[in-house]
Amino acid sequence: MFKGSMVALVTPFKDNQVDFSCLEKLIEMHAEAGTDGLVPVGTTGESPTLSNEEHKKVIEFVVKKSAGRMPVIAGAGANSTQEAVELTEFAEGVGADATLQVCPYYNKPTQEGLYRHFEAIAEGVDLPVVLYNIPGRTGGSGLSAETVAKLSELKNVAAIKEATGSMDQASKIKSLCDITILSGDDSLTLPLCAVGGEGVISVAANIVPKDVKRFMDYVLEGDFINARKWHFKLFELSKSMLGLSTNPIPVKAAMAMLGMIEDEIRLPMTHLDQESCAKLKQALSDYGLL
Repeated sequence: MFKGSMVALVTPFKDNQVDFSCLEKLIEMHAEAGTDGLVPVGTTGESPTLSNEEHKKVIEFVVKKSAGRMPVIAGAGANSTQEAVELTEFAEGVGADATLQVCPYYNKPTQEGLYRHFEAIAEGVDLPVVLYNIPGRTGGSGLSAETVAKLSELKNVAAIKEATGSMDQASKIKSLCDITILSGDDSLTLPLCAVGGEGVISVAANIVPKDVKRFMDYVLEGDFINARKWHFKLFELSKSMLGLSTNPIPVKAAMAMLGMIEDEIRLPMTHLDQESCAKLKQALSDYGLL
């Protein structure tokens, strides 16, 4: 389940409501492209600004419309352990295949607190758990390699989405345990896989799912000559998605430019400024999308 090209799915809006019609079209696009997994309501899916009811509806909708064609790894993290358990129980109840669990943000738990948080989730459900380590979005609170290794001993902890940007961190994790490592940064997927990673939860796949899939197929086949070619082809586009502004501002702007979704994002996220829009359009044009 945790290999290849998985998409960090955006949540499309229309008139400040979740645009389920558009979301269904995106799911069909990924099914046709051969995307290896859908990851709704994570960072890219704007989970912090969805209501609890919206969050659950998106998970249920994605599970229903994917219809078993692609695994659904439902974002169900929270900085409240009780809330994370509740969301994960819901995801399990509606048929999600696994759950993505971000490190608690704002309250800055210790490594012991992080361990006990993920332990409570893993022991509370039967779903496989994908840890999500992104200290840049969680107030600096992140999992040490030693804590990851300890968590990997729990029966339901299956993988980790590594978005620290550190190959040393990934290498240390692989040296300590056999947990599956997934890239959380498109531009670092190739080097991460070179030290043992097995897939990516991709932002760029929202726009070019077939290309990210092809790239990851080469990686998993061990064909690093062709994988490197695709890495460089995707590189500038990937950097634009995460470098022009805070995710998911650039990717939603790009998808709107390409007519894939409405140009809507929820506060406190705001639209790209004029200069960044021009750079994004250039990146899309250079790639051949505009």
